[in-house]
Amino acid sequence: MTTSFAARSDATVPLDLVDPDGVEAWANSLDAAQGSWVAAQGFAGQLGQSLALPGPGGVSSAVIGLGTSTARARRRDGALAGMASLPAGVYEIRSAPEGADLENFALGWLLASYRFDRYADQSFPKAELIAPEGVDAARVEAIAQGETLTRDLINTPSSDMGPVELEASTCALAEDFGASVEVTLDGQLLEQNFPMIHAVGRASDRRPRLLDMRWGDAGPKLTLVGKGVCFDTGGLNIKPAGSMGLMKKDMGGAATVLGLARMIMAQALPVQLRVLIPAVENSINGSAFRPQDVLTSRKGLTVEINNTDAEGRLVLADALTLAEEEAPDVLISMATLTGAARVAVGPDLAPYYTDDDGLASALEAGAEGAADPVWRMPFHAPYEAMIEPGIADLDNAPSGGFAGSITAALFLRRFASEVPRYMHFDIYGWQPGATPTRPKGGVGQGARAVFEALPEMLGL
Repeated sequence: MTTSFAARSDATVPLDLVDPDGVEAWANSLDAAQGSWVAAQGFAGQLGQSLALPGPGGVSSAVIGLGTSTARARRRDGALAGMASLPAGVYEIRSAPEGADLENFALGWLLASYRFDRYADQSFPKAELIAPEGVDAARVEAIAQGETLTRDLINTPSSDMGPVELEASTCALAEDFGASVEVTLDGQLLEQNFPMIHAVGRASDRRPRLLDMRWGDAGPKLTLVGKGVCFDTGGLNIKPAGSMGLMKKDMGGAATVLGLARMIMAQALPVQLRVLIPAVENSINGSAFRPQDVLTSRKGLTVEINNTDAEGRLVLADALTLAEEEAPDVLISMATLTGAARVAVGPDLAPYYTDDDGLASALEAGAEGAADPVWRMPFHAPYEAMIEPGIADLDNAPSGGFAGSITAALFLRRFASEVPRYMHFDIYGWQPGATPTRPKGGVGQGARAVFEALPEMLGL
């Protein structure tokens, strides 16, 4: 896959970006033969329309339609659909309408080149792009490479992406950027008081662990916590087959925070970065935790287990408590946590929760700039009673089925209550059908928006 821009060569093909209003003027700039070719092909600058123009030696230039402003608003990556039909080669943008967002176009080009090729050769001749003039190529490549890491981790099946492999991926990332990683394994989890991480992972032969990566020794403290459930059977409340089929992606929160961490480190943002990942497999054997068990968390809060399939919030709770103890300036958790979030907003939007309007404002602006859509959800205080079962401090799976994403977020907030600037993402981490920049499969959500917003969030 291509996560870097191409180098200029003698065979570079000029590329024009044209919207419908500019087609006539652009076509009039061509010679008669090419103008006739454009007219014969019906090129009208529609979103995603593309055309290669013939010349004496083959392709002399190419054009991609940007569509109307309405079409672009509905599908900001739609123009990249045209990239797929261009002949293989190296392209350089020659002209574009005034105000065109060339940075996101260039990023989209790199993201559209992604293929998951670990198990089957998916190499093919492809259209490559030279970094457009005025675009920060290193920054765009850092974002694309972070997203590629996230996609690769999610797409890898659980047979090759268990807790030990997630640890290895974290350590490899840390080595690339001079970060450190501390690993707390299953027996040590109890000794160091991470009882809920241990409870969720203890039934698997693949030992549960807590991964703690640190990078940077100056600047504001940013802590990212990602759900690392490498496969989720549902535990003793076993999932039906239809619900278990995508559970290799249940570590999508961990994959997304690692991709975000890669962006941050590659761009050397002046922060003290910490990444916490409880890496477990929710499996079944005689030692599996049970419905109606009561677990005591690292924070001392007791939790009644009313569904062993609501395990992600349990492992996150212990990790959030650890994060809280260090009083970070901003704390962000990401998890493929609830089906309720997907029912509410579908697979494209990343729902998030925060009590801090400043964080929300920065994130909304970042999401718009990065074309990485998010949607704010409420920490609705009246629903607090729904997560209080009476027999224990908290209920991990309130009955009734109402407000499932909200009650999960309220549960997590109890374990980050000492951090005023806390934000939680309930992401899906999967693209059910291909779009130009998001092939079917694992996908990052919210990371680009956060990365774009970090300077405002942290006062950098």
